Amino acid sequence: MRPLVLAVHGSALPGAGRTLRRLADRVERLGGTRPVIGHLDHQSPSLADALRGCPGAVVVPLLLGDGYHRTVDIPAVVADRGAGCVLTEGLSGDPAVALALRDRLREAERHAGVRADAVVLAAAGSSRPGGNDGALAAARQLRALLADVPVRDAYCSAAAPSVPDAVARLRADGHRRVAVATHLLAPGRFTVALAAAGADAVAEPLADHPRLAGLVVRRYGQGLRHPGGPAAALGAAA
Repeated sequence: MRPLVLAVHGSALPGAGRTLRRLADRVERLGGTRPVIGHLDHQSPSLADALRGCPGAVVVPLLLGDGYHRTVDIPAVVADRGAGCVLTEGLSGDPAVALALRDRLREAERHAGVRADAVVLAAAGSSRPGGNDGALAAARQLRALLADVPVRDAYCSAAAPSVPDAVARLRADGHRRVAVATHLLAPGRFTVALAAAGADAVAEPLADHPRLAGLVVRRYGQGLRHPGGPAAALGAAA
C-alpha cells in the first residue's frame, strides 16, 4: 500500500492545523491509511520533507483550484523530491465540493437565523489562466443545488469581483439576506476577512467536511490504480 501525502497550502492560524487533523482522521477511517500532511508554507513538515519520509507516495493536492500552487509549485516539489510518487488531480470542480458548500451554507444560515435570498461563493482567487475554473464550476453546481437562489462567484485576492463588492452588488439589486459560501479549505487570513464582507451569514471552510474526506479517498484510490500514470489520466478517471 502506497503512503498518502496531502499537499496543502498551510496557514499560520492554529485552527488550520486542527481542521486538517480532523480531515486526516476522517480519511483514515474511510480509507484505512493515515495521510501525511505536507505544507507549502507557514507550517511543518514541508511537502519536500513529507515526501522524503514517504517514498512512492500517492500525492493528493488539497486545493480547490488549479492556480500556481497546483500547476507549478506542487509538481515541481514532487518531481524534485518525490521519486516514484504519483501526483493526482486536486479537488477542483468535483461535485462533492459543491455538496459540501451547500451543507456548510445551510449550517451557517441556521446559526444566523436567516435563509439567504442570494449567495456569494467566496474563493481564494488566481490570476493564472484557468486558475478560477474550480470556483466557477462550484458556483454553477451550487446554483443548481439551490435552484431559485442566485449564486455569484467572488474572490479574496488576485481576481474580481472582491467578496465585499459582490455582497454590495447583490444588496443593490434588492437582495436582503446575502450569505457567503466559503470555497476555502481551512481557517486563514481569507476566512478572517470574510467576517467583514457585510454578509448576513458566512459558512465555515470545507476541509473537515465528510464529503471532502470521501473525495480525498477517491483521489488516493485513483493513484493506487494508476501507479506512475500522468495526472491527466487520473483526472479522467475521477
